[in-house]
Amino acid sequence: MNRISEIIEQTHERALLVAVDTGAYDIDASLLELEELAKSAGAEVIASVSQKRSSFDRRTLIGPGRLEEVREFAAANDINLLIYDHELTASQIRNIEAAAEIPVIDRTMLILDIFARRAFTHEGRLQVELAQLRYRLPRLAGQGKALSRLGGGIGTRGPGETKLESDRRHIRSRIGALEKQLAKVEKRRNLLRARRKKDGVTTVAIVGYTNVGKSTLLNKLTDAGVLAEDMFFATLDPIARRLALPDRRNVMLVDTVGLVRRLPHGLVKAFHSTLEEAAIADLILILCDAGSSDSKEQIKVAEDVLLELGAGDTPRLIVRNKCDLLQVSAKHVCAPHEVCISAKTGDGIPALLERISESV
Repeated sequence: MNRISEIIEQTHERALLVAVDTGAYDIDASLLELEELAKSAGAEVIASVSQKRSSFDRRTLIGPGRLEEVREFAAANDINLLIYDHELTASQIRNIEAAAEIPVIDRTMLILDIFARRAFTHEGRLQVELAQLRYRLPRLAGQGKALSRLGGGIGTRGPGETKLESDRRHIRSRIGALEKQLAKVEKRRNLLRARRKKDGVTTVAIVGYTNVGKSTLLNKLTDAGVLAEDMFFATLDPIARRLALPDRRNVMLVDTVGLVRRLPHGLVKAFHSTLEEAAIADLILILCDAGSSDSKEQIKVAEDVLLELGAGDTPRLIVRNKCDLLQVSAKHVCAPHEVCISAKTGDGIPALLERISESV
């Protein structure tokens, strides 16, 4: 069990969210997303705090005065975890924990923990472990005296080699082993893809922000019966099902992992084989929440990741979901080249199927 899971399992998590507003992005929207992530990990979010600064404090991101306020607020409200909306170095984690006197994790650590809890397939678990180890490796330095004691294990370390160096060697060895296992999985996946291409199978991938209803749409279209919950990252592993179109053709419909703002590059790389189902698809359905004020940002997040995967030129169709929750007519939020649906009620599904038929 990793460090974050141990914290969450052993105590009832009462978390305080911390962010620094440098003007680089919408801090309020990012904190709202961080709150949903924390809830998905099982934490109770008590409050959030942000500080406007022109740049991060090198040691603790927020200034020492604000950090002291955080410590006092945490002590007065039984808060036992700080969650930073930024990536932290090992020395920053150590400095913050020493000053605040409670554990601290960062945004990427939180996402990785959720991934670890939700990955059920063999490949998904391998990808999660690889991402965790790659993230941990550069953060070994500065994690306290316990990691810098001299080791003397016979047959395990050279003379005078520090425990820190031994840990690094062990992690690099495990990373290499995981990469080899994933290479075999990827080879099998490529053979399946080649067979699908040879057999003339058309692939349609559902891509979009986490929790916009991708799995619900897959279930509605194919009776897949996959997990569809109101939480971030309910689906991590790709799920493919046959979809019958109105013109009696069959296509392969694939559900992919949900996306979030500022998805760490290491996670995109770690889940490349999962997201690659979208990269090689004949048509991409970009799903967004029609009623969300963030729908434009949700589409942009998906477009950016597709561009990073090399799928910038793949035909795509914008699908606005959850139209049953709108207070206004769907035509007010749906452009002519888009489709408005409710995956929950089935409204707009026939029109979506017609558009898919036209597009492929």
